[in-house]
Amino acid sequence: MTTETVEPTGFAIRREHFQNTMEFYAPGLKRWETQEWKPTNPRRFLPVSVTGGACALQCDHCQAKVLKGMISVKAEENLYELARRLKAGGTDGILVSGGSTKSGGVPLLFHLDHIARIRDELGMKVVVHSGVVSPVIAEGLAKVGVDGVMLDIIGADETIRDVYHLDLTTADFERSLAVLAEQGLRIIPHIVLGMHYGEFLGEHTALEMIARYPVSTLIIVVLVPLTGTPMEHIPPPPVNDCIDFFEEARAAMPDTKINLGCGRPMGATKTELDWGAIDHGLNGIAYPADGAIAYAESRGLTAELYEYCCSLTWVGDDGGGYQTVDLSTLADSAEITR
Repeated sequence: MTTETVEPTGFAIRREHFQNTMEFYAPGLKRWETQEWKPTNPRRFLPVSVTGGACALQCDHCQAKVLKGMISVKAEENLYELARRLKAGGTDGILVSGGSTKSGGVPLLFHLDHIARIRDELGMKVVVHSGVVSPVIAEGLAKVGVDGVMLDIIGADETIRDVYHLDLTTADFERSLAVLAEQGLRIIPHIVLGMHYGEFLGEHTALEMIARYPVSTLIIVVLVPLTGTPMEHIPPPPVNDCIDFFEEARAAMPDTKINLGCGRPMGATKTELDWGAIDHGLNGIAYPADGAIAYAESRGLTAELYEYCCSLTWVGDDGGGYQTVDLSTLADSAEITR
């Protein structure tokens, strides 16, 4: 854990540009609770795959295993019908994702009209994970009023080729940022630390690319080697290197919200990362380690809890924010992270 007696630069930058709050997020992407927080509605925000378990890329870090935890659009229903069913079960928002095509994008075009209906008729928040974005997709997403667009930004051609198996370059990923910005969409880029087989390669370049565009929120995640993939025995990147990157990101984007996302190693490493995120000026943490809420408050920050994806950091178009959780209701929360 961080033991500095001098306030880190990132924390000071954060204080200058933001209120003294720390946002914590617990979407329904997995079963989770800590002694500090047990979500009241695990179905409030859920991930949906429009390709089922299929992905054409079979990237070395994932090989479509992440898709197994998502809700698939069944052959006999469309995305709107699935959303309506989820809404009836207490879901307020969805992440529309899926496997990638060989061109690097999630096949969203067929589902755009359904996204419009989900927002307009069901009143649900819809964020998409797009992958590489074409001008046609960007224009379509803007037309249907999607709430936000998430995509990984990769800053090394070697990682694009060797890990993602794509015949693209970093310029293609920056072009995605540009076409999304041209359409005025909320851009929620992700940087995966250690994506090149546990080593830092291109993360700093990715940050430089992202800083050139008006993004809504930057999400930082850390490689989690998955069993059954070519990376299953790869150690994640060193914690200190990750925490140094938190500080670098805060300095590079002083007035942009930066969150530590749900993808990161568990156990003591997770605790160190969470403490580092708080100490070095990040704005929010998804699925915080047990004790992180108390630690944030010990740093003079007021904890705000949300049962949504950590990409949803803006105030809604209706003038209201998304629902917070009353801390006073958490006194009886128990058990451990799982």
